Amino acid sequence: MPIRMHDHEVDVDEALVRRLLESQLPELAQASLSIVEPWGTDNAVWRLGDELVVRLPRIAGAQGQVDKEARWLPIIATHLSIPVPEPVAAGDPEFGYPYRWAVHRWIVGHGARTDRMNAPTAFASDLAGAVRELQRMPTSGAPPARHRACSLIEYDEPTRRAIAGAAHLIDADAATAVWEDALAARPYDGPDVWVQGDLEGNCLVDDDGRLCGIVDWNSSCVGDPAVDVQVVWSPLFTDVTRDVFLDALDVDDATIRRSKGAAINQACAALPYYLDTYPLIVERSWHKLAALGVGPAGS
Repeated sequence: MPIRMHDHEVDVDEALVRRLLESQLPELAQASLSIVEPWGTDNAVWRLGDELVVRLPRIAGAQGQVDKEARWLPIIATHLSIPVPEPVAAGDPEFGYPYRWAVHRWIVGHGARTDRMNAPTAFASDLAGAVRELQRMPTSGAPPARHRACSLIEYDEPTRRAIAGAAHLIDADAATAVWEDALAARPYDGPDVWVQGDLEGNCLVDDDGRLCGIVDWNSSCVGDPAVDVQVVWSPLFTDVTRDVFLDALDVDDATIRRSKGAAINQACAALPYYLDTYPLIVERSWHKLAALGVGPAGS
């Protein structure tokens, strides 16, 4: 079983997953089980046979994801040209496991990362197209803004705490300067739009490096589109493909500045938190900070 990442997470192993399936979804219980790597931060993820995947929240903050995705993913799927997870079934707490859990249709593809960017310009264009389609979705009844999809001023204090908490690792003054410039940018004042909220780490690519799916929609809501623009500071983008993405969405300077603020919040919070448990997130955080002009402490 992969290393624990949270103080209050629930342990999930193959035996538990098998018992839950046998008890509640016996028609699926004989299929093979294998851990999906990289391990999720909020969910234990197991591939079930060739066509399905089991997702089990491991922390209390993720427990609402099952019902949220069951409601919204079928709707989102009708508006996007690329696949999103298709809910197949849901299970209930049992055997000491405290949360509802879900079975989704497996999307064929690989987690997007730099060594799989065989068509980086096409990937940037495809992702911008998906974001554009998402922004065109009707917003009636959509979840309200949360986390980094909120106005930056609403998470000013947590961001400053995150910067201070990472000060032994990073140039905190440089990070603060990026954050304060983002705060000074014009707040989003456009129409309500859907955002995915956590694109980095949740994009899938096919063998040719083209975008072929987006998973994990727990952060989706109506909010500041800068939260999705911040993906351009991730390792998935170069200076050239960043411009492709920004131009395709016609992103203005204020949104770019706010996206840097969202990226500072995410990277400074994640870097010390996952320093000893999730090397991939640490690598992404360092890359993001470097792209924003923030180096290591003492640099």
